[in-house]
Amino acid sequence: MGLRFGYGTNGFANHRLDEAFAVVAELGYDGVALTLDHDHVDPFGVNVAREVSRAGDRLRDLGLGVVIETGARYLLDPWRKHAPTLLHEDRALRIEFLRRAAAIGADLGAEALSFWAGVRPDDVDPDTAWKRLADGVAEVLAAATIPVGFEPEPGMLVNDIGDWRRLRAELGEPEALGITLDIGHCRAVEDMPVADCVADVAGHLVNVQIDDMRRGVHEHLEFGQGEIDFPPVLRALREAGYGGLVAVELPRHSHAAPDVARRSIEFLRRAAG
Repeated sequence: MGLRFGYGTNGFANHRLDEAFAVVAELGYDGVALTLDHDHVDPFGVNVAREVSRAGDRLRDLGLGVVIETGARYLLDPWRKHAPTLLHEDRALRIEFLRRAAAIGADLGAEALSFWAGVRPDDVDPDTAWKRLADGVAEVLAAATIPVGFEPEPGMLVNDIGDWRRLRAELGEPEALGITLDIGHCRAVEDMPVADCVADVAGHLVNVQIDDMRRGVHEHLEFGQGEIDFPPVLRALREAGYGGLVAVELPRHSHAAPDVARRSIEFLRRAAG
């Protein structure tokens, strides 16, 4: 089974969404990882139903698959990046956002909904943070009708695969809670080789992000600028039987999005053999 490559719309922040879709399709990608944001299907916008319908029509016309990403930086609070998260006392808005994201994903026929924990606030103790996280994730799982991939994110409460396993255990090992695996994060924070990370969670993969990184540094790099050997990673994904999108995650490269997306797909095709 061949891998299906996608590209994240957070790397096309300077493009209109339908034009970003068109560029991605023309370059030969199989889908997009759609980050809901102010200018790319605002889930709190007055015209959200029309935006979702338009996006769905465009995706179908172009033959693109889609996953829903929820990492918009200032969507919920213009002063606090990513806030509130599931760890804040005032986390109701984050939960509502994730419910809306799940509903939008269902309307678009999305393959997965992806989200993360957030950074533990200084005034929240670890036990409280984990309880709030587990409660919030349970609410999202109850509302979602599409696969849910929880993403370990360096520096956040759920920092690595081990933390993801702890969260899943605290929730009673729900089948509905899969994992979003960022390949770059594996190099940055995991002890095992990157390809082994893929094998370790193969049965729970519902979403994959791909980028290059260096050990100990959470910086999304273009392929070849970091330390990852990609052919074994892509082989591990094939051996895992993963059929979802493998979406390029370069959120700080919008200034050169078409060129970066072209280089990325060319690299991935070579690496995949």
